[in-house]
Amino acid sequence: MSLRINDEAPNFTAETTHGTISFHDWIGDNWAVLFSHPKDFTPVCTTELGAMAGLESEFSSRGAKVIGLSVDPVDSHAKWAQDIEDVGGHKVNYPMIGDPELKVAKLYDMLPADAGSTSEGRTPALNAPVRTVFVIGPDKRIKLQLAYPMTTGRNFNEILRVLDSMQLTSKHKVATPANWKQGEDVIITGAVSNEEAAKAFPGYKTVKPYLRTTAQPQ
Repeated sequence: MSLRINDEAPNFTAETTHGTISFHDWIGDNWAVLFSHPKDFTPVCTTELGAMAGLESEFSSRGAKVIGLSVDPVDSHAKWAQDIEDVGGHKVNYPMIGDPELKVAKLYDMLPADAGSTSEGRTPALNAPVRTVFVIGPDKRIKLQLAYPMTTGRNFNEILRVLDSMQLTSKHKVATPANWKQGEDVIITGAVSNEEAAKAFPGYKTVKPYLRTTAQPQ
């Protein structure tokens, strides 16, 4: 199954370091960030999980829950967590999904159906596609997915930036330009006429007939 933006995020039940969860129930009315890893005790992933541990409060303040996934058993995750804290300086407080039968990795189209049914004996290289970030909205729809190569650590500040944009644009008829950051000017969408824009966004600027900018709405 190929997943695309605005598809419903597949639901699943899985064991995590916080116990058994049903994914949609766990998300509840929140946003969620699911980020996956090809194997425990791998160097780049260790730094990533530590970085996310340090930023978890930033996601929480935006109403977003964080959950990790690695295709190893939960008891292995628990042992790995100490290394992550040692390296990153932050305790891992978010849950980490155990996926030793590769069920979630396949469900989210990160591994093919014929990848087998166990993580045992599989190398990180075999699981290389399991390096994806999914941002899921309260409606349980996929809002963002990014896949990364094994050798490139993820930039979670970028995920925060995108989350800020998506939350803003879900409330207002605006879009955000390239490299936008919180507090900067935004773009008025084409769904808003000039007459409507004058009322909703007084003082807006017309850069081009199709490109109108305004201060970030609150």
